[in-house]
Parts: sequence; C-alpha cells; structure tokens
Amino acid sequence: MQNQRRVVIDAVSPQINCGEFFIKRVVNEIVNIDAHVLVDGHDVIAASVLYKHEKERSWKEVRMHHIGNDEWKAAFTVKKQGFYNYKVEGWVDYALNWQHGIERKIDDNQNVKSELLEGITLLQPLLKKATKDEANFLQQCISNFDDETLYDAAVKAAVSEDLHHIFVSYPEKHLANQTKELQVYVDRPKARFSTWYEFFPRSASKEIGQHGTFKDCERLLPRVSQMGFDTLYFPPVHPIGEVNRKGKNNTTTAQEGDVGSAWGIGSKHGGHKDLHPQLGTITDFKNLIKAAKKLNIEIAMDFALQAAPDHPWVKSNPDWFKWRPDGTVQYAENPPKKYQDILPIYWESKDYKNLWKECLDTMLYWVNCGINVFRVDNPHTKPYYFWNWLISEVKKKHPDVLFLAEAFTKPKVMQRLAKEGYTQSYTYFTWRDNKQELITYMNELTQTELREFMQPNFWPNTPDINPYHLQGANESKYLQRYALAATLSSSLGIYGPVFEQMISDAIPGKEEYYMSEKFEVKHYDWFKENKLTLLISKINNIRHQNTALQQTNNIKFCAVENDNLLAFYKWDDDKTNELLIIISLDQYYSQQGNMQLPLHDLGVDNGQQITVEDLVTGSSYNWYNEWNFVELHPTLPFHIFKIKK
Repeated sequence: MQNQRRVVIDAVSPQINCGEFFIKRVVNEIVNIDAHVLVDGHDVIAASVLYKHEKERSWKEVRMHHIGNDEWKAAFTVKKQGFYNYKVEGWVDYALNWQHGIERKIDDNQNVKSELLEGITLLQPLLKKATKDEANFLQQCISNFDDETLYDAAVKAAVSEDLHHIFVSYPEKHLANQTKELQVYVDRPKARFSTWYEFFPRSASKEIGQHGTFKDCERLLPRVSQMGFDTLYFPPVHPIGEVNRKGKNNTTTAQEGDVGSAWGIGSKHGGHKDLHPQLGTITDFKNLIKAAKKLNIEIAMDFALQAAPDHPWVKSNPDWFKWRPDGTVQYAENPPKKYQDILPIYWESKDYKNLWKECLDTMLYWVNCGINVFRVDNPHTKPYYFWNWLISEVKKKHPDVLFLAEAFTKPKVMQRLAKEGYTQSYTYFTWRDNKQELITYMNELTQTELREFMQPNFWPNTPDINPYHLQGANESKYLQRYALAATLSSSLGIYGPVFEQMISDAIPGKEEYYMSEKFEVKHYDWFKENKLTLLISKINNIRHQNTALQQTNNIKFCAVENDNLLAFYKWDDDKTNELLIIISLDQYYSQQGNMQLPLHDLGVDNGQQITVEDLVTGSSYNWYNEWNFVELHPTLPFHIFKIKK
C-alpha cells in the first residue's frame, strides 16, 4: 500500500524471533533499545522508544540518541512485574531541520530573513504545548522573526539552545513511522538472582536407617539459612511406585525395605497431588513452607510429569499412556539409561486436553499450598507448546511463580524452552572446566541474544551428575568450582550435603554417584562444618551484599598471563558496585601471573590509584598500573575484589 512515510526503522533490538517471543527482565532492570533509523535525503530526523505496562493506558516516551551510521539508542527501566510493550517511532523533525539549516546559512554569512519567516509557522503550533515561560519566549521569537529591525536578535534566538530544547520537548511528528509492538516480561528479582540448595527429605532424619520427614527438614532450615541459601529444592516428595521399583544402586530388582527412586511417582498412596506418607501430612508440608519463609527461604518443588506403573492415572486415564499390542506400556528410556520404574506420558493422546488440564491443576494445587518455585524434570521430553500454555496460564494469576528447566540437552532445545517461558535453565557449566571453555561459554550466554531471554543457573553437581573433575577431587577443586558458579552466574545451586562434604564415589567410567541417594535413604552428619561450609557461607553472603553478582550479563574477561588463572570484571547497571574476580583453575599448585585491569571500563587512567579490597580475607591493596601481579594458592584459590576508586 502506498504511503507518505519517509523514515525507515530497521534492526530493532532486542527482539526474539522477530517478536514472536518476549525478552525478559526483572523489576528495576534496564531495557536497552537499539535501532537503525534513516531517511531519504539529508533531513534531520528524530526517534523515540514508546513503552507502557500492560495495565497502563498511555505510552511513556524516551528519546533515542544517534550514535552514528544511522544507529540509534535509548533505554527505559521496568518498574513493575508483568508485560511491558515497547516500539520505536521515527519522524522527520522539520523544526530541528529548519534550525540546523539556518545555522549553516548563518555560518556562511547568508541573509536568512525568509527562513526566519518560515520559522514562525513552526513556532506557532508549539504555543499551546509549552509552559508559560516557554510560551513567552516563543512569542518573543515570533515577534523578532517578523521584525526586520530586530534581525540580529532574531538570528540569535533562532540558533539558541533554549529554542532547540523546546523543539526537542514538543516535537511535531508529521508522517511518523512506528514499528510493531514488542514485549518484555518482567519478573520478580529472584528470577535473576537465586542461590539453591538441594537435598532429599527422606535423608533428613537424625537416626541412622530411619526415613526422614518434613519435620526433620524443618530442623535443618537454620543450617540452610546460615549457609546463605535462599531456595531449598526437594526432589519429588510424592508417593513412590511399588511396581518395578528400583533397588539400591539402580538395580532393577528391589529388595524388602528399598525405597525406590523419588522420580517413580505414584502408588496406592496417591499421585502428583499427594505426599509420600513417610514424609508427613499436607499440614506438615505447609508448616515447613511457612517456617522456611520466616528465614527468607523458598521451598522449590520438583514437577516431574511421568508415572510409576501403579500411579492412579494408569487406571483412571489409560489413554494418557501408549499401550503396546501385548497390553504393556513401554517404560521410559534415555539411552543408555533405562527407567523401568517409570511410564512416559503419551502427549499425542486424543485425550490431551484433559491431560493438559490435569497437569495445570496439579501445579496450581501446589501453588495454592504456598509453592512459588518449581524445578521441572526433563521438560525437553514434553511438547514445547504445552509448556508455553502451562507457564502462561500459571503466570496470569500467579506472577511470582518461577520455573527452572532441568534440560541438560542440545543447545537449541534449551534455548527454545527459555523462549517458551522458562525462568531459568540448567547449563553446561557442570562440564566446563578449563579457561577457554569457561570464557567461550560465558561469552555465548552474555554477549549474544541469549542474554535477553535465557537466565542460566550454574550447578557444580546434581544427584544425576557426578562430573569427572569432582570424582576424587580435593578441597581446593570444590572451592574452585563453587567460586566459579557463584561469581560467573547470578543463580547457582548445589546438591548437598554431598557437595560440601566432598562425597564423590562414582560408578567406574560414569558420571554417576556410586550407591546413589536417588535409590536409597542416606544418613549424614548435617551439622558437620569444614572449610567448604565456611567459605560457601562467606561467598553467599558476599553475593547478597554486592549487586554486581546479582546479575550475570555485565561481565568482561581480563587478560592474565597464565592459562591457569581466570580473571573477570563484573558490575551492576549503574556501576555503583564493581568487582574483580580472579580464580585459580589449578587444584594442586600455586599459580601467579600479571593481570590487565580494564582501565577504560573502570574510567581511570594508567597511573591513577585504585584500591581493591578482598571481600573474603578483608585485605586491601593499592594498584597504580594497568598490569598487576597476582598469585593464588590451592588453600584459597580465588580473590573476590571490590574496586574502590
């Protein structure tokens, strides 16, 4: 269709899949907008970003700044949870174009009497928009422009900053062009910054050989809080199937007394809306949730959409499972792993609408019990569009609910889940160990469009993954891995007390724990303290006190003349908190080298003093040069420096 618009707006970012999906922020974060804005000819143009919250009627406007080569930038801050819409608007600014032209002619000593008369037509429409003082100034300009005897005063007013300010404040947007609306979803701050601790409730008992309870878990809450964790995640707490129950060490035949895998959900005691009877009652569970909240801890539940062979769904809704000709159901597999105790749900069932509704009802049941954080098991084995629907439905009425995708799978699959609405995602950090791997992976997460929609959650270990580099590792390696997770990513988690007690026996040749807790009740000395518990608590406290560590994307790696030393600079959006982190990747020997400070980013010159305070030891150092000597020992393989200028 023909139109008279002249301004072209292109390459608006951020946007995901041409606006099909929303970008993500948390409350009080900044949205930085870039766009290419251009026009035919040489007219002066202007551009703005328009934005508003979904519950607001009127648009707010922030002017964009031209940074060269037809590239424009602007930013706005999101103040409330929920959706914001934003779009870019561009127009030929005839008033600024007139002022720019008259300036050039005056500089060339040309008479601009005619141009001054033309300017009157541009000033008159502004009289109704301007303040009283501005209107008086405009009226004086109009009088001067129309009086040949006041030519010098008219010229001075025409090129004045006061007039320029009025033109910018009250633009006449003739034939303005706008892009389509894009969206940003704004979550609560915990979507960006969280510190997770995972343990099995059934292993929480004081007594050896006794099944733990929710009351036992309540007893452990002060320990979790003291270590600085704000999210306590439990593997499934539902009844466990008795048919094909797994035995200890993942054997296919359970012996008398074997408790089975917590992920084999459902038995004669109930299904996904029920609790394992040995853990306690729904009242016990709600009391645990309330007790945790008093310590600023949120309980995260596991949402695992699968069923044991004796789950109530198998009888009540057989169409939700795919039956073979011999009347059996194919158990779940993830080659080479086999899950004989689990039946996968048949997502292509003709009864899928009722299936979807039951899944939503199940989650809402636990939300109504007080749960606002879910770790979702194997989401990549369920339809993406199902997750988009379920997450959207939950968020409509319960915007505080957060979703962590447990998807150690292909990159594009993990990315798609984030696009569909998942708040956070497990990552490949678990396996990234050397300097180049870590830098490459962090740059992928923070310097590409992934930064706009995928929030990583770094886990050094999980009940499913006992990485080779932790098997038999010493204390220094565990310290190194926790420091990396806690400073590279704003969200992290550990499976404990296995991690801090360095329990790492593995099945030979596999990244799996030997005699895994997934298949048996364990007994721990829950109040055992060591260097790891001390430093984990210290690091978590540092994270809560320094906003630079409460986000992931503001990171820049620093040159250091040693491949066993990793150094990086982190800062918050307004640069009121700036940190320098240096971590040794050698668990056995001391490492030293010269490290280059990012002087330009710090806004300091070479030779200018900066002071760095080690937030772990309390020591301070004055540095004057761009390159500085650093040394780390296995006993404390990291520095977390706060930069003071």
